[in-house]
Amino acid sequence: MDSKFQLVALIGKYQTSGSSTVIAGSRAALEAVANFLHDQGCDVVLEADTARNMGMAGYPTLTVAQIGEQCDLGLVVGGDGTMLGIGRQLAAYGVPLVGINQGRLGFITDIPYDNFASCLSKMLQGEYVEDHRSLMNGRVMRAGHCVYTAMALNDVVVNRGATSGMVELRVEVDGHFVANQRADGLIIASPTGSTAYALSSGGPLLHPSIPGWVMVPIAPHTLSNRPIVLANTAHIAIEIVAGRDASASFDQQSLASLMLGDRIEVTRSNHHVRFLHPKGWSYFDTLREKLHWNEGVAST
Repeated sequence: MDSKFQLVALIGKYQTSGSSTVIAGSRAALEAVANFLHDQGCDVVLEADTARNMGMAGYPTLTVAQIGEQCDLGLVVGGDGTMLGIGRQLAAYGVPLVGINQGRLGFITDIPYDNFASCLSKMLQGEYVEDHRSLMNGRVMRAGHCVYTAMALNDVVVNRGATSGMVELRVEVDGHFVANQRADGLIIASPTGSTAYALSSGGPLLHPSIPGWVMVPIAPHTLSNRPIVLANTAHIAIEIVAGRDASASFDQQSLASLMLGDRIEVTRSNHHVRFLHPKGWSYFDTLREKLHWNEGVAST
């Protein structure tokens, strides 16, 4: 059977620790997907860290950069955290990504592992929906110099220290002063990240087609400090005015320690992530399933 995608990269969880049972289960899942892809006529490579961490020999391996340059498709077997990490790295190359969910939620790794064969067989023949998700650039400015930079697909979060009280943040949008906020922190989330930390902090859901971000305070001192939706063309600056041991996180996967006077600047990236979903996929189906909207309601 001829596949639309000839060279397919398999990417798994990056954990290097954990029980041998967990690692063996992840390795078995990757091997099952690899065997299926071979049967579909695809050439399969493993991402180098995945192969090393899972102890998988016998497959060609490529670095993430080589995957971006050579592969037609990236297939992630894991959870949303795994997809976030690889999505940021491959965005500049434009490689489409498909997610097979072995995690708990699966907002962006949306194909259940138990059903991967029936979904993938059609997708490999070109029956899929393409979904583009925007990225944000974040950087930490200190005394006029950039001391840290990272991209985020979900969110950029400024948090108070673990043992300290609230932080005071001066917020600007496009150079205009917005407010000084005292809170546990502040979230700048993309539509993709609106279902993550921002949602648990009281923020709204943003449909992926909306070119916007949501700014959500975390446990604000003043209850009138509410979430606000901004255009994703905005330049957002957050200055640390008061508070100890504050930090900035990017997709909860990279962290920068902050000092008083530091400015965290968030702008839109020129890159986006290409997700492929099964034909008939709907964002609302995902919300309904993952957020359990129909529980207790009779279906019609």
